[in-house]
Amino acid sequence: MSTSYTLDDLRQDVAEGRIDTVLACQVDMQGRLMGKRFQAEFFVESAWKETHSCNYLQATDIEMETVSGYKSTSWEKGYGDYTMKPDLSTLRRIPWLEGTALVLCDVLDHHTHEEVAHSPRAILKKQIKRLEALGMKAYMASELEFFLFDQTYDSARESGYRNLNLVSGYNEDYHIFQTTKEEDVMRAIRKGLQGAEIPVENSKGEASAGQEEINVRYADALDMADRHVIIKNGCKEIAWAKGKAITFLAKWNYSAAGSSSHIHQSLWSADGKTPLFFDKEAEHGMTPLMKHYVAGLLNHASEITYFLAPYINSYKRFVAGTFAPTKAIWSTDNRTAGYRLCGTETKSIRIECRVGGSDLNPYLAFAALIAAGLDGIENKLELEAPFVGDAYGAREVREIPRTLRDAAVALSGSKMLRAAFGDEVIDHYTRAAEWEQEEYDRRITDWEVARGF
Repeated sequence: MSTSYTLDDLRQDVAEGRIDTVLACQVDMQGRLMGKRFQAEFFVESAWKETHSCNYLQATDIEMETVSGYKSTSWEKGYGDYTMKPDLSTLRRIPWLEGTALVLCDVLDHHTHEEVAHSPRAILKKQIKRLEALGMKAYMASELEFFLFDQTYDSARESGYRNLNLVSGYNEDYHIFQTTKEEDVMRAIRKGLQGAEIPVENSKGEASAGQEEINVRYADALDMADRHVIIKNGCKEIAWAKGKAITFLAKWNYSAAGSSSHIHQSLWSADGKTPLFFDKEAEHGMTPLMKHYVAGLLNHASEITYFLAPYINSYKRFVAGTFAPTKAIWSTDNRTAGYRLCGTETKSIRIECRVGGSDLNPYLAFAALIAAGLDGIENKLELEAPFVGDAYGAREVREIPRTLRDAAVALSGSKMLRAAFGDEVIDHYTRAAEWEQEEYDRRITDWEVARGF
């Protein structure tokens, strides 16, 4: 799949004055858009071929700090350039920004022009190639939850992020009247994304005051990851333009629900026409291939958790009785389990990973899930029986790692991920996890001061 907007369309829009700015963006380790705003005439003249960025963009933390301990980039190596190669299949107009188009870029080594192995888009593309070699493709859909605040980003920062004003005062899960009050923002988000060739299915209120969810149509894995990062950036920009603020923090407040990014996934034939997970005659409608895939997800659940929950805060979301899972088990249409079987009677059968929070990087999360599923297929892993009942109260079952520290150890020790991604990639992201933990360990929280003063 690709967008319908072409370089020739852009050239015409530039010549006729409809587009004057082109955003050329790479995706960083945190899943954010980083790049340049091109004067459109210069982009269509030459920058559509390539541009450049400092290589530290693939080795910073969430606060853009230059982090020590990376093999790929360092002060000793001088922080040189990467090449950004626009993927013109992602080119699109951005309706919520005047006269603006956007394109996503692959990140290449400045000297060899090979893709930088630890760049998120390259990691996912590598796993997609593994599927293609087997005559398969992955379709995915990532739901995105977030909180909407009735104040600006500036006012939130000036308050020290205390006493924030949510856009509503009560649980608005599926609540039409409350979401009507928020429609000025949410309608702009839906219409804006639709205009950017991201097919929105719906938005809804979620299970806490001020919490929203946006859902878009499933797509092949790379397209869905591309959509995901543009959705997050677009939601923030549209909210900002409306004088509101949004957070995709996994758990912004102890008393509020967490924000998830549930990932629905299924495998299809290379032409996208034949579902490889569905057998209407089989138990639960699952083909042997699907059973092996899900067995792989479960067998490697701890190892892939970092890519679903990459920050200290991510682990605050895993609380019993909150619809966020605590157990890495599978069940049929059961929202207490980490992995939920959906659509069992149709070709839309899929497994929903409920572990990930809205803070995940979709390229990394999708790649890790595909790698785990492929390991299950290649080794014909046997799927355990589905769990029945309340998974929160289950004993002696596989648990999701409770802390980032535990997840980082599992990541670093994963033979499966090292084989799938490469040692240097896993070492790179293990270092990212270690740095996040180191930064947290030296901080003093308000909670500690208040209870010990």
